[in-house]
Amino acid sequence: MAGPWIGLALPAGTSARPWENLSMIARTAGPAVAAPPVRTRVFPAAPAQAREARRFLAGILTDSPVADDAITCLSELATNAIVHSRSRQAAGNFTVRAEIRVGGGLRVEVQDQGGAWTAHPAAPDASEGRGLTIVASLTSDWGRTGDIQDGWTVWFEMNCP
Repeated sequence: MAGPWIGLALPAGTSARPWENLSMIARTAGPAVAAPPVRTRVFPAAPAQAREARRFLAGILTDSPVADDAITCLSELATNAIVHSRSRQAAGNFTVRAEIRVGGGLRVEVQDQGGAWTAHPAAPDASEGRGLTIVASLTSDWGRTGDIQDGWTVWFEMNCP
């Protein structure tokens, strides 16, 4: 029997209608690999919760050589969500997601409840305003997605042996 759309001969017992050929569905070679777990936790947007977010990530990264740097970066992102976003309003919150990827990568995300992002260049003698510069220096990549209305997700990635 020939497939009418391509004119090729199909194996005996094979339908020209692909949806009837369940035995021909592509399969992966070898055993299925489970997706790496993503740990997620929502925190009230109160200053003390930055510490709780650090503890959450520390519990995930037990014995990891990148734990200290990852916790430092998370602290910055959580603090930004608490201080600079609409999460700081009554009953506000922020969400932390952490994923240790197959092959050794780490991705951490902090999602807030939106609001305007404005650049605040640090004065040379200021004690604040350098957090994202620190994140950039400690990570292999970082960025931001989202918008003012639905919320921002600021993320970083690290190589994690």
